[in-house]
Amino acid sequence: MKYCKNCIMPDTRPDQIFDDNGICNACLSFNKNNEINWPERENELNEIIDEAKKRSSYWDCVIPSSGGKDSTYQALWAKSKGLHPILVTASTCDLSEVGRKNLDNLKKLGFDTIEISNDPKIRSRLNKISLELIGDISWPEHVSIFTAPIRFALNYKIPLILYGENPQIEYGGPKKSLSNYILDRKWMEEFGGLIGLRVSDLIEIYGFSSKELGIYSYPSSEELDKFKIKSIFLGYFEKWDSLRNYNKAKEKGFTEYENLEGCYFNFEKIDNYQHGIHDYFKYLKFGFGRATDQLCYLVRRGIISRERAVNKVYELEGKFPVSYMGKSTEKILDKIGLSITEFKKICDKFTNKKIFKTDQSGKLVFDEKGNLIKKYSI
Repeated sequence: MKYCKNCIMPDTRPDQIFDDNGICNACLSFNKNNEINWPERENELNEIIDEAKKRSSYWDCVIPSSGGKDSTYQALWAKSKGLHPILVTASTCDLSEVGRKNLDNLKKLGFDTIEISNDPKIRSRLNKISLELIGDISWPEHVSIFTAPIRFALNYKIPLILYGENPQIEYGGPKKSLSNYILDRKWMEEFGGLIGLRVSDLIEIYGFSSKELGIYSYPSSEELDKFKIKSIFLGYFEKWDSLRNYNKAKEKGFTEYENLEGCYFNFEKIDNYQHGIHDYFKYLKFGFGRATDQLCYLVRRGIISRERAVNKVYELEGKFPVSYMGKSTEKILDKIGLSITEFKKICDKFTNKKIFKTDQSGKLVFDEKGNLIKKYSI
């Protein structure tokens, strides 16, 4: 593993590219922010907004919303621009108490909202299948946050969908993706959480019907041709700032969670009890987790030093998830029909042995606390 010499992002992150000086493309992208003509992009965004207002009969904008700090900011921003948004929530897999509180807060702020989910029995089965097959317990959530809003927009003829950050701009990705502001089928298939698991596979191999999985199916070209919808990243048109978003959301009643496992921030990934498991599998596959992303964000902005980020990431990451937000892993797994023993076998299956230490027989080595031992240090 190699680490960015500016932040602490490793080269094991998918689509991460380093320049000849050992700097990751996320840092390079951030450093180019001052070269961007932001007034020009604002004018471009205003044209998109004006067009949406002209084409809408009632709601003129869909905001995909988890109730989190970013979608709260997006909703407030849209209203300040004279848009009439509806907040569409693709329900999370295992909604937390604070997640429900933040969704309800948006209603109290005076926004039209709707929550979309499929049969919870089907959802739980999908959670188990996706964990076993691709090492992502929350595949249904990661896919439906892109498919449910556009299906809703099509049905109600809403011309604009407003997403927040472009993850490739913030965390790094292929060069072409860094200048992209459109979220379409191509983007979703490359970056939108499918991880090689398609709805057609689930229907063919596991016997689901197309109607049972309709919420996870991106509209066909024929459907999209009937009413043109533009899905955009707001983070392309203005300097995206998660801390600013958090502070503005908190002023309007957003609630964080104290002592969030595996994280440096206490205001991200708080709507789903499964996030701890999801982030642990990220660590098993790539050797880094949620705290790395957050600490890199702070290093790039000069808020903390790289040295402090290194110390904090060792303190926060890599621990076997015994609980998340006060809910035990046993209870989280019980909801989808898995035992801890079965879960640990799945963990071993997805652990990258190029990153973590093994004994002479190839078995993974654990420390006295039951945590994996990395071969590489920052």
